[in-house]
Amino acid sequence: MKQLNIFIGISLILSFCSLWSVSPGDNRNNRNSLSQDKEHLFPGTGFFKKNRDPLENAQAQQWFLDAEAAESSGDIGDALSIYEKFSKRRSDFRIVRNEEEIQIGPESLYRASNLREKRGDWQKAFEHLRLIAEAYTDYDFERVAESLMRIAERLAKEKLPRKWGVLPRFRSGSQDRLRLNQIAGLARGPRFAPRALIALSEIALKDDKEEEAVDALERLTNLYPDNYLCEEAYFILAKIFEDRVAGPAYDQGATLKALNFYEDYLILFAESPPQSKHEELEEYKVRLIDAKQRVLLAEAGRKKMRETLAASKVIVGEYVEKYGKYYLVNWKELGNRPALQFYNEAITIAPESKAAREAESKVAKLRSGDE
Repeated sequence: MKQLNIFIGISLILSFCSLWSVSPGDNRNNRNSLSQDKEHLFPGTGFFKKNRDPLENAQAQQWFLDAEAAESSGDIGDALSIYEKFSKRRSDFRIVRNEEEIQIGPESLYRASNLREKRGDWQKAFEHLRLIAEAYTDYDFERVAESLMRIAERLAKEKLPRKWGVLPRFRSGSQDRLRLNQIAGLARGPRFAPRALIALSEIALKDDKEEEAVDALERLTNLYPDNYLCEEAYFILAKIFEDRVAGPAYDQGATLKALNFYEDYLILFAESPPQSKHEELEEYKVRLIDAKQRVLLAEAGRKKMRETLAASKVIVGEYVEKYGKYYLVNWKELGNRPALQFYNEAITIAPESKAAREAESKVAKLRSGDE
């Protein structure tokens, strides 16, 4: 009897183990089956809110025509509601009207973006345009990118319209910077990416994000060295590092960087870059005036950085002169040469500066003592 009870107990345990070993497997298989049913490999569906097959052509055409009719009759709410259905489902269907081919999917999103922008919902307008740029790479990118830049700049610089005319909208610096980064990444050429990067740097500086600004400006100068906006980029980089300079008694890393950018700026942009084919005449005229002012500021900045660096050399020279005997190897053989080296560097860096006059006096004193 005891053996029978043991046998029954073991049988029950094995049965439960069998159930547990099978059930999860069965559930996993069912889940895999369900997930496979939901997976669609149609190119681009991953950009859309609902990862499903693209719209049937007849349905897409009907929605587009209905939205057009609603917009023409002034029923903007209905038109927007229908156009925005294309943010959830892809459509590559095209119709021809008056010998012009219309891509229904991206065209609907573009019109939805225009309506959103007119309503003051700039964030939503931007998202529709970004979806076009990512998912419909054969659509008119110049048209989309121009709108992306316009909306991004409005979001970053203008006062946001109230929602429904009542509720205030609040700006997010991180979102502004993200949008401009997205434009720089989506842009297919030198027309829009440099504009996005220079705007990104301006907003980053306004938000006290200096490293983001430096990164954007260096991307601009490295990736688009022939773009006219590099002139402004070099100047801003120089100013950023100049503002980090604490004085001649401190580390001179920022001083050297600022000085290098000022010198590069004055060499590369002694004459302002010519008018770009993407630049309006009035914009070009304003840029010329601003560039002339930047040249004057760059010359003053270079002079200041040279004077700061020269003063730093004098301070180091004085320290070496006074304390070098305590830490310099072979200081007796070296004599005053290490200190003289720093004083001479100060004279060479900024020969017309106060630091240079002081260095000259110290050099004369040391040399007279050697005689």
